[in-house]
Amino acid sequence: MKIIFEWLLSILAAFLLLQTLFFKFSGSDESVYIFSQLGMEPWGRIGSGVLELIAGVLLLWSKYRVYGAILALGVISGALFFHLTSLGIEIMDDDGRLFYYALTVFISSLILVFMRKKDLPLFNKQTA
Repeated sequence: MKIIFEWLLSILAAFLLLQTLFFKFSGSDESVYIFSQLGMEPWGRIGSGVLELIAGVLLLWSKYRVYGAILALGVISGALFFHLTSLGIEIMDDDGRLFYYALTVFISSLILVFMRKKDLPLFNKQTA
């Protein structure tokens, strides 16, 4: 049951991260607006897209899942920070959709890190 839950969380987080890439990489109006508001257009949009792509792939690769979850936490923490400090919850009449997607990725990734912490060298010290 634990493995199924882990896969469901991984697929959910990866799907949400990867499905936004088309909009970021194609320069959709909403993505350009967001990163223009932050003074990070286009480098922030492209850079965060690349990091989200890497995180999404790692989340689906069991051996590296914990690293994908950590990377996703980092990227999504930035998104949540900007939503809460300068962008707002709702962007261009999206009813908060992007904010709630980011929150879902954050919570899923956080749970995955706790579930897979034994895979991290810091928590898996061998005693001599």
